[in-house]
Amino acid sequence: MALIKSISGIRGTIGGKVGETLSPVDIVRFTAAFGTWLSHQSDNKKIIIGRDGRISGEMVQRLVVSTLIALGLDVIDVGLSTTPTVEMAIGFENAAGGIILTASHNPKEWNALKLLNGKGEFISAEDGASVLTLASKDEYLFAPVEKLGTYTINNTALQQHIDAVVNYPLVDINDIKKAKFSIVIDAINSTGAIAVPALLKALGVKDFIVLNEEINGKFAHNPEPLPQHLTQLCNEVNKQKASLGIAVDPDVDRLCFVCEDGSLFGEEYTLVAVADYVLSITKGNTVSNMSSTMALKDVTIKHGGEYFPSAVGEVNVVTKMKAVNAVIGGEGNGGIIVPDLHYGRDALIGIALFLTHLAREKKSAKQLRNTYPDYFISKNKIELHKETNVKKIFQAIEKKYHKNPINTEDGLKIEFEKDWVHLRTSNTEPIIRIYAESNFETTANNIAKRLMNDIKEVM
Repeated sequence: MALIKSISGIRGTIGGKVGETLSPVDIVRFTAAFGTWLSHQSDNKKIIIGRDGRISGEMVQRLVVSTLIALGLDVIDVGLSTTPTVEMAIGFENAAGGIILTASHNPKEWNALKLLNGKGEFISAEDGASVLTLASKDEYLFAPVEKLGTYTINNTALQQHIDAVVNYPLVDINDIKKAKFSIVIDAINSTGAIAVPALLKALGVKDFIVLNEEINGKFAHNPEPLPQHLTQLCNEVNKQKASLGIAVDPDVDRLCFVCEDGSLFGEEYTLVAVADYVLSITKGNTVSNMSSTMALKDVTIKHGGEYFPSAVGEVNVVTKMKAVNAVIGGEGNGGIIVPDLHYGRDALIGIALFLTHLAREKKSAKQLRNTYPDYFISKNKIELHKETNVKKIFQAIEKKYHKNPINTEDGLKIEFEKDWVHLRTSNTEPIIRIYAESNFETTANNIAKRLMNDIKEVM
């Protein structure tokens, strides 16, 4: 059981003690704190709410909506939705902010409040700290009965989002139609089952099937779109002789593809491929977090741009993108950020740009993947206990590898000639993530194993 407060929102497991899980009391407390903070920012009382397909989604939504109305805020509910749709709906409705109820890639027992500002972006670490302070002090002022907020339902937000994607200048519907793609979608029993088929229809793709399309939150497999969780999709692409497969996470902000032979395009290469296409038309800089593949840097340099790394977390990527005026960015977990659409990870614009790129290249997904440099990332994690002293662990590791180049901006990133390893605590789970990259898969795995053994020795 866990309750995690980070730049990725208020995230926890359902069921258990107050203060140790995302209990109803904690849901109300943090919603009230955010609503109060939002009221301090402006007189705008509009707030957007949306949720993914989790089992606990409706229960959490009712608590959140009632709390916001009690604060005197006017709730606009976009219902079963996606994180990028809620982000864009804030702009569509000219709202003060929003909350998306989703624990993203976490298993079914988790849920979260992901907090958005008036720009439709995740609130900053500083603003998050202010919200947590309000929650710790229970400093809320609820509205008198004659000034309670209102509740309305918006059924058009997803269509507005899809329209914006389809009309984006670099998306070419004609080329996509001509390619006559056949596609298999893994919707992981969440809102991707609504959003992705609707997008494909709007793009003129007629031949597709959906796996795990019942929106019940009982995820057919671990919802994080990693290779070991996508065997069903890979097998179905092969069976159907499809052009490609598409996998999204429960809130549709992460995206990865499967090639026509059932092999994985690689979640790290989702951003690489989309950036390659965008940069071929719009010259500029790119950003990804420092746990992402070096292939993005290679592609950026090829197109005459400059690559910049950021700390992990969408907020940090967006901040860096704005600072360097990046034309494309995101995270190696399959998160695509197209800034002139909106500053948020968005699988829908990622799908549209990837299909346009694939159609124009007149290549299969496998052939396109083979045009990019081969790097291998070994992704691992170690679970943390409450008494674990992460600071002490990182100090010991830093001391051991003090002769190597080390970056401490976000955990520890240690360089080994052309290879690297990144150790950091997760924003979304009580774990240490250990990512290592090399030109050779065995080397990446060996580096990761060595560091995991180092961590376990200190623990």
